[in-house]
Amino acid sequence: MPLLPTMGKAPAGARLQRIRRSPNYDGKMFRNLVPTEVTRKGVSIFRMLREFSNRPKDTTPPKPMPGVQTNLKTLPDGQASLVWFGHSSYLLKMDKTHILVDPVFSGNASPFTFFARAFPGSNGYGVKDMPDILEAVLLTHDHYDHLDYQTILQLKTRTNHFYTSLGVGAHLEYWGIPPEKITELDWWESVTLDETGRPTGGGLPGSESRPGNAGPLTLTATPGRHFSGRTFRRGGAIWSSFVLQAPGYKLFLGGDSGYEQHFKGIGERFGPFDLAILECGQYHENWPFIHMMPEETVQAARDLKAATLMPVHWGKFTLALHPWNEPIRRVTAAAQKAGLPITTPRIGEIVSINRHYPSEAWYDFL
Repeated sequence: MPLLPTMGKAPAGARLQRIRRSPNYDGKMFRNLVPTEVTRKGVSIFRMLREFSNRPKDTTPPKPMPGVQTNLKTLPDGQASLVWFGHSSYLLKMDKTHILVDPVFSGNASPFTFFARAFPGSNGYGVKDMPDILEAVLLTHDHYDHLDYQTILQLKTRTNHFYTSLGVGAHLEYWGIPPEKITELDWWESVTLDETGRPTGGGLPGSESRPGNAGPLTLTATPGRHFSGRTFRRGGAIWSSFVLQAPGYKLFLGGDSGYEQHFKGIGERFGPFDLAILECGQYHENWPFIHMMPEETVQAARDLKAATLMPVHWGKFTLALHPWNEPIRRVTAAAQKAGLPITTPRIGEIVSINRHYPSEAWYDFL
Protein backbone atom coordinates (compact mmCIF):
# COMPACT_ATOMS: atom_id res chain seq x y z
CA MET A 1 0.00 0.00 0.00
CA PRO A 2 1.48 3.41 -0.93
CA LEU A 3 2.21 5.96 1.75
CA LEU A 4 -0.07 8.50 0.06
CA PRO A 5 -3.00 7.88 -2.32
CA THR A 6 -1.43 10.28 -4.82
CA MET A 7 1.45 7.82 -5.31
CA GLY A 8 -0.94 5.39 -6.94
CA LYS A 9 -0.71 1.62 -7.00
CA ALA A 10 1.42 -0.93 -8.79
CA PRO A 11 -0.26 -3.21 -11.35
CA ALA A 12 -1.48 -6.58 -10.11
CA GLY A 13 -3.64 -9.45 -11.28
CA ALA A 14 -4.73 -9.35 -14.91
CA ARG A 15 -3.05 -5.98 -15.47
CA LEU A 16 0.30 -7.37 -14.33
CA GLN A 17 -0.13 -10.49 -16.44
CA ARG A 18 -0.66 -8.37 -19.53
CA ILE A 19 2.48 -6.35 -18.70
CA ARG A 20 4.50 -9.56 -18.46
CA ARG A 21 3.45 -10.47 -22.00
CA SER A 22 4.70 -7.16 -23.41
CA PRO A 23 7.76 -7.35 -25.70
CA ASN A 24 8.93 -4.13 -24.06
CA TYR A 25 9.03 -5.67 -20.56
CA ASP A 26 12.13 -7.59 -19.50
CA GLY A 27 10.55 -9.44 -16.59
CA LYS A 28 11.36 -6.71 -14.07
CA MET A 29 10.63 -3.41 -15.80
CA PHE A 30 9.86 -1.72 -19.09
CA ARG A 31 12.88 -0.79 -21.19
CA ASN A 32 13.60 1.81 -23.87
CA LEU A 33 14.35 0.76 -27.43
CA VAL A 34 18.00 1.68 -26.82
CA PRO A 35 19.97 1.48 -23.55
CA THR A 36 19.11 4.62 -21.58
CA GLU A 37 20.38 5.92 -18.26
CA VAL A 38 18.21 8.39 -16.38
CA THR A 39 21.30 10.45 -15.51
CA ARG A 40 24.88 10.61 -16.68
CA LYS A 41 27.20 8.19 -14.95
CA GLY A 42 28.69 9.62 -11.78
CA VAL A 43 25.83 12.07 -11.16
CA SER A 44 24.21 11.33 -7.80
CA ILE A 45 20.72 12.25 -6.65
CA PHE A 46 22.30 14.16 -3.76
CA ARG A 47 24.31 16.31 -6.17
CA MET A 48 21.21 17.11 -8.20
CA LEU A 49 19.23 17.98 -5.07
CA ARG A 50 22.03 20.29 -3.92
CA GLU A 51 22.12 22.05 -7.29
CA PHE A 52 18.35 22.36 -7.35
CA SER A 53 18.22 23.86 -3.85
CA ASN A 54 20.55 26.60 -5.11
CA ARG A 55 18.81 27.14 -8.44
CA PRO A 56 19.06 30.57 -10.09
CA LYS A 57 16.23 33.07 -9.64
CA ASP A 58 15.54 33.21 -13.37
CA THR A 59 14.15 29.66 -13.36
CA THR A 60 10.80 31.28 -12.51
CA PRO A 61 9.24 34.30 -14.27
CA PRO A 62 9.52 37.64 -12.43
CA LYS A 63 5.89 38.51 -13.21
CA PRO A 64 2.66 36.50 -13.47
CA MET A 65 2.35 34.60 -16.73
CA PRO A 66 0.11 36.34 -19.28
CA GLY A 67 -2.76 34.28 -20.63
CA VAL A 68 -5.99 34.33 -22.61
CA GLN A 69 -9.38 33.50 -21.13
CA THR A 70 -11.19 31.17 -23.54
CA ASN A 71 -14.60 29.59 -23.14
CA LEU A 72 -13.62 25.95 -23.61
CA LYS A 73 -17.25 24.88 -23.79
CA THR A 74 -17.85 26.69 -27.07
CA LEU A 75 -14.87 25.63 -29.21
CA PRO A 76 -16.06 25.26 -32.82
CA ASP A 77 -17.30 22.00 -34.30
CA GLY A 78 -16.19 20.83 -37.72
CA GLN A 79 -12.47 21.54 -37.29
CA ALA A 80 -9.50 20.77 -35.05
CA SER A 81 -8.72 23.13 -32.18
CA LEU A 82 -6.16 23.05 -29.37
CA VAL A 83 -5.83 25.05 -26.15
CA TRP A 84 -2.63 24.81 -24.07
CA PHE A 85 -2.67 25.16 -20.27
CA GLY A 86 1.08 25.31 -19.68
CA HIS A 87 3.64 22.49 -19.40
CA SER A 88 2.19 19.39 -21.15
CA SER A 89 -1.53 19.91 -20.49
CA TYR A 90 -3.81 20.79 -23.40
CA LEU A 91 -7.33 20.28 -24.69
CA LEU A 92 -7.96 19.03 -28.22
CA LYS A 93 -11.30 19.28 -29.95
CA MET A 94 -11.50 17.13 -33.05
CA ASP A 95 -14.82 18.08 -34.67
CA LYS A 96 -17.16 17.31 -31.72
CA THR A 97 -14.81 15.14 -29.65
CA HIS A 98 -12.83 16.66 -26.78
CA ILE A 99 -9.57 14.97 -25.73
CA LEU A 100 -7.83 16.34 -22.64
CA VAL A 101 -4.12 15.44 -22.56
CA ASP A 102 -2.01 15.10 -19.39
CA PRO A 103 -4.11 17.49 -17.27
CA VAL A 104 -2.35 18.88 -14.17
CA PHE A 105 -4.58 21.47 -12.50
CA SER A 106 -3.77 20.99 -8.80
CA GLY A 107 -1.13 23.73 -8.78
CA ASN A 108 1.94 21.56 -8.31
CA ALA A 109 3.78 18.74 -10.09
CA SER A 110 4.73 16.53 -7.15
CA PRO A 111 3.09 14.56 -4.33
CA PHE A 112 3.87 17.45 -1.98
CA THR A 113 2.23 20.86 -2.32
CA PHE A 114 5.40 22.73 -1.35
CA PHE A 115 7.44 21.41 -4.32
CA ALA A 116 7.18 22.18 -8.06
CA ARG A 117 4.51 24.85 -7.64
CA ALA A 118 2.89 26.34 -10.72
CA PHE A 119 4.14 29.75 -11.80
CA PRO A 120 1.91 32.68 -10.81
CA GLY A 121 -0.64 33.21 -13.57
CA SER A 122 -0.09 29.77 -15.13
CA ASN A 123 -2.79 27.89 -13.25
CA GLY A 124 -5.84 29.88 -14.28
CA TYR A 125 -7.62 26.91 -15.82
CA GLY A 126 -9.05 23.95 -13.94
CA VAL A 127 -11.53 21.13 -14.29
CA LYS A 128 -14.38 23.59 -13.73
CA ASP A 129 -13.44 25.31 -17.00
CA MET A 130 -13.55 22.14 -19.08
CA PRO A 131 -16.62 21.09 -21.08
CA ASP A 132 -19.25 19.56 -18.82
CA ILE A 133 -18.53 16.13 -20.32
CA LEU A 134 -15.14 15.25 -21.72
CA GLU A 135 -15.24 12.52 -24.32
CA ALA A 136 -11.71 11.33 -23.53
CA VAL A 137 -8.69 11.93 -21.33
CA LEU A 138 -5.27 10.82 -22.60
CA LEU A 139 -2.37 10.22 -20.18
CA THR A 140 1.08 9.64 -21.67
CA HIS A 141 2.81 8.29 -18.54
CA ASP A 142 2.63 8.31 -14.77
CA HIS A 143 5.01 11.10 -13.69
CA TYR A 144 3.48 13.73 -11.42
CA ASP A 145 3.77 16.52 -14.00
CA HIS A 146 1.60 14.47 -16.39
CA LEU A 147 -0.65 12.38 -14.12
CA ASP A 148 -2.22 14.46 -11.34
CA TYR A 149 -4.16 12.70 -8.59
CA GLN A 150 -6.36 15.65 -7.59
CA THR A 151 -7.24 16.42 -11.21
CA ILE A 152 -8.16 12.80 -11.97
CA LEU A 153 -10.47 12.70 -8.94
CA GLN A 154 -12.35 15.69 -10.32
CA LEU A 155 -12.49 14.29 -13.85
CA LYS A 156 -13.64 10.75 -13.12
CA THR A 157 -17.38 11.53 -13.22
CA ARG A 158 -17.06 13.95 -16.14
CA THR A 159 -15.10 11.78 -18.60
CA ASN A 160 -16.45 9.08 -20.89
CA HIS A 161 -13.18 7.17 -21.26
CA PHE A 162 -9.51 7.25 -20.21
CA TYR A 163 -6.68 6.19 -22.54
CA THR A 164 -3.17 5.66 -21.27
CA SER A 165 0.07 3.72 -21.50
CA LEU A 166 0.26 0.10 -20.40
CA GLY A 167 0.59 -0.11 -16.61
CA VAL A 168 -0.85 3.31 -15.78
CA GLY A 169 -4.39 1.94 -15.54
CA ALA A 170 -3.63 0.51 -12.09
CA HIS A 171 -3.31 4.04 -10.70
CA LEU A 172 -6.58 5.09 -12.29
CA GLU A 173 -8.50 2.07 -11.02
CA TYR A 174 -7.06 2.60 -7.51
CA TRP A 175 -8.35 6.18 -7.63
CA GLY A 176 -11.87 5.07 -8.47
CA ILE A 177 -12.05 4.99 -12.27
CA PRO A 178 -14.15 1.97 -13.31
CA PRO A 179 -11.96 -0.53 -15.22
CA GLU A 180 -14.40 -0.55 -18.16
CA LYS A 181 -13.60 3.15 -18.66
CA ILE A 182 -9.84 2.54 -18.97
CA THR A 183 -7.94 1.48 -22.11
CA GLU A 184 -4.20 0.82 -21.79
CA LEU A 185 -1.98 0.67 -24.87
CA ASP A 186 1.47 -0.80 -25.36
CA TRP A 187 3.76 0.59 -28.06
CA TRP A 188 2.31 0.11 -31.55
CA GLU A 189 -1.11 -0.87 -30.24
CA SER A 190 -4.06 1.00 -31.63
CA VAL A 191 -7.67 1.73 -30.77
CA THR A 192 -10.46 3.58 -32.58
CA LEU A 193 -12.73 6.04 -30.81
CA ASP A 194 -16.28 6.96 -31.68
CA GLU A 195 -17.61 10.50 -31.46
CA THR A 196 -18.36 10.05 -27.74
CA GLY A 197 -14.71 9.16 -27.04
CA ARG A 198 -15.46 5.52 -26.26
CA PRO A 199 -13.50 2.69 -27.93
CA THR A 200 -15.18 1.04 -30.90
CA GLY A 201 -14.91 -2.57 -31.99
CA GLY A 202 -12.00 -1.96 -34.37
CA GLY A 203 -8.33 -1.76 -33.53
CA LEU A 204 -8.64 -3.43 -30.16
CA PRO A 205 -5.80 -2.98 -27.64
CA GLY A 206 -3.27 -5.72 -28.07
CA SER A 207 -3.36 -5.74 -31.86
CA GLU A 208 -0.69 -4.33 -34.15
CA SER A 209 -1.67 -0.86 -35.31
CA ARG A 210 -2.20 -0.10 -38.99
CA PRO A 211 -2.00 3.41 -40.42
CA GLY A 212 -5.38 4.40 -41.80
CA ASN A 213 -7.32 2.05 -39.48
CA ALA A 214 -11.03 2.67 -40.07
CA GLY A 215 -12.91 4.75 -37.49
CA PRO A 216 -13.74 8.36 -36.63
CA LEU A 217 -10.55 8.69 -34.55
CA THR A 218 -7.59 6.35 -34.28
CA LEU A 219 -5.16 6.52 -31.38
CA THR A 220 -1.87 4.62 -31.56
CA ALA A 221 0.73 4.40 -28.80
CA THR A 222 4.25 4.92 -30.09
CA PRO A 223 7.66 4.78 -28.37
CA GLY A 224 9.40 7.45 -26.35
CA ARG A 225 12.80 7.48 -24.66
CA HIS A 226 12.05 8.12 -21.00
CA PHE A 227 11.11 6.24 -17.81
CA SER A 228 8.21 5.96 -15.38
CA GLY A 229 7.44 5.73 -11.68
CA ARG A 230 5.77 7.66 -8.88
CA THR A 231 8.03 6.22 -6.17
CA PHE A 232 11.66 5.15 -6.20
CA ARG A 233 10.67 2.07 -8.24
CA ARG A 234 10.96 2.75 -11.96
CA GLY A 235 9.64 1.04 -15.07
CA GLY A 236 6.45 -0.51 -13.72
CA ALA A 237 4.44 1.20 -16.47
CA ILE A 238 5.44 2.19 -19.96
CA TRP A 239 5.78 5.76 -21.29
CA SER A 240 4.39 6.65 -24.69
CA SER A 241 3.87 9.19 -27.37
CA PHE A 242 0.68 8.93 -29.42
CA VAL A 243 -0.40 9.27 -33.03
CA LEU A 244 -3.90 10.72 -33.39
CA GLN A 245 -5.54 10.24 -36.79
CA ALA A 246 -8.82 11.96 -37.58
CA PRO A 247 -10.65 12.74 -40.83
CA GLY A 248 -8.48 15.37 -42.48
CA TYR A 249 -5.88 15.56 -39.69
CA LYS A 250 -2.90 13.67 -38.34
CA LEU A 251 -1.27 14.78 -35.08
CA PHE A 252 1.75 13.58 -33.10
CA LEU A 253 1.18 13.90 -29.36
CA GLY A 254 4.59 13.56 -27.80
CA GLY A 255 4.95 12.67 -24.15
CA ASP A 256 8.34 13.02 -22.51
CA SER A 257 11.28 11.72 -24.52
CA GLY A 258 14.97 12.10 -25.13
CA TYR A 259 16.08 12.26 -28.73
CA GLU A 260 16.66 9.01 -30.62
CA GLN A 261 15.92 7.34 -33.94
CA HIS A 262 12.39 6.33 -32.91
CA PHE A 263 11.15 9.73 -34.14
CA LYS A 264 12.39 8.94 -37.63
CA GLY A 265 10.75 5.52 -37.50
CA ILE A 266 7.42 7.00 -36.44
CA GLY A 267 7.69 9.62 -39.17
CA GLU A 268 8.35 6.98 -41.80
CA ARG A 269 5.47 4.84 -40.60
CA PHE A 270 2.80 7.48 -39.91
CA GLY A 271 4.01 10.81 -41.27
CA PRO A 272 3.69 13.41 -42.47
CA PHE A 273 1.94 15.11 -39.56
CA ASP A 274 -0.04 18.34 -39.61
CA LEU A 275 1.24 19.19 -36.13
CA ALA A 276 3.82 17.68 -33.78
CA ILE A 277 3.45 18.56 -30.10
CA LEU A 278 6.87 17.94 -28.56
CA GLU A 279 8.62 18.62 -25.26
CA CYS A 280 11.30 21.31 -25.18
CA GLY A 281 11.87 22.10 -21.50
CA GLN A 282 13.18 20.72 -18.20
CA TYR A 283 16.45 19.61 -19.80
CA HIS A 284 19.91 19.52 -18.20
CA GLU A 285 23.34 18.14 -19.03
CA ASN A 286 22.94 15.73 -16.09
CA TRP A 287 19.98 13.96 -17.75
CA PRO A 288 20.53 14.33 -21.51
CA PHE A 289 19.04 10.97 -22.53
CA ILE A 290 15.48 11.32 -21.14
CA HIS A 291 14.68 14.90 -22.20
CA MET A 292 15.55 16.75 -25.38
CA MET A 293 17.52 19.92 -25.77
CA PRO A 294 15.46 22.49 -27.75
CA GLU A 295 17.53 21.98 -30.87
CA GLU A 296 16.84 18.24 -30.68
CA THR A 297 13.12 19.03 -30.45
CA VAL A 298 13.35 20.70 -33.86
CA GLN A 299 15.22 17.72 -35.28
CA ALA A 300 12.58 15.37 -33.87
CA ALA A 301 9.85 17.39 -35.60
CA ARG A 302 11.76 17.15 -38.87
CA ASP A 303 12.22 13.40 -38.38
CA LEU A 304 8.46 13.11 -37.88
CA LYS A 305 7.83 15.05 -41.12
CA ALA A 306 5.77 17.58 -39.21
CA ALA A 307 4.37 20.59 -41.04
CA THR A 308 4.30 22.63 -37.81
CA LEU A 309 5.88 22.24 -34.37
CA MET A 310 4.25 23.16 -31.06
CA PRO A 311 6.71 23.07 -28.13
CA VAL A 312 5.36 22.07 -24.71
CA HIS A 313 6.76 20.91 -21.33
CA TRP A 314 7.64 24.46 -20.34
CA GLY A 315 5.92 27.57 -18.98
CA LYS A 316 4.39 26.26 -15.75
CA PHE A 317 6.82 24.44 -13.43
CA THR A 318 10.50 24.67 -12.51
CA LEU A 319 11.82 21.12 -12.90
CA ALA A 320 15.30 22.02 -14.16
CA LEU A 321 17.89 24.77 -13.77
CA HIS A 322 17.57 26.69 -17.05
CA PRO A 323 15.89 30.12 -17.22
CA TRP A 324 12.13 29.67 -17.41
CA ASN A 325 11.81 30.99 -20.98
CA GLU A 326 15.10 29.68 -22.37
CA PRO A 327 13.44 26.57 -23.89
CA ILE A 328 10.99 28.52 -26.04
CA ARG A 329 13.62 31.03 -27.12
CA ARG A 330 16.07 28.32 -28.15
CA VAL A 331 13.52 26.12 -29.90
CA THR A 332 12.09 29.10 -31.80
CA ALA A 333 15.56 30.14 -32.97
CA ALA A 334 16.38 26.60 -34.05
CA ALA A 335 13.06 26.22 -35.89
CA GLN A 336 13.59 29.48 -37.75
CA LYS A 337 17.08 28.38 -38.76
CA ALA A 338 15.69 25.07 -40.02
CA GLY A 339 12.79 26.72 -41.86
CA LEU A 340 10.26 24.84 -39.73
CA PRO A 341 6.97 26.62 -38.90
CA ILE A 342 6.38 26.85 -35.15
CA THR A 343 3.42 27.91 -33.01
CA THR A 344 3.85 29.50 -29.58
CA PRO A 345 0.40 30.16 -28.10
CA ARG A 346 -0.22 31.85 -24.79
CA ILE A 347 -1.86 29.78 -22.09
CA GLY A 348 -5.54 29.63 -23.04
CA GLU A 349 -5.07 30.87 -26.60
CA ILE A 350 -6.83 28.87 -29.34
CA VAL A 351 -4.68 27.09 -31.90
CA SER A 352 -6.78 26.29 -34.97
CA ILE A 353 -4.92 23.42 -36.61
CA ASN A 354 -4.07 24.10 -40.27
CA ARG A 355 -5.93 27.43 -40.00
CA HIS A 356 -4.29 29.68 -37.41
CA TYR A 357 -1.02 29.20 -35.52
CA PRO A 358 -0.21 31.93 -32.95
CA SER A 359 3.48 32.82 -33.09
CA GLU A 360 3.93 36.02 -31.09
CA ALA A 361 6.99 36.13 -28.80
CA TRP A 362 4.81 36.86 -25.76
CA TYR A 363 7.30 35.11 -23.48
CA ASP A 364 9.61 38.13 -23.77
CA PHE A 365 7.28 40.17 -21.56
CA LEU A 366 9.98 41.15 -19.02
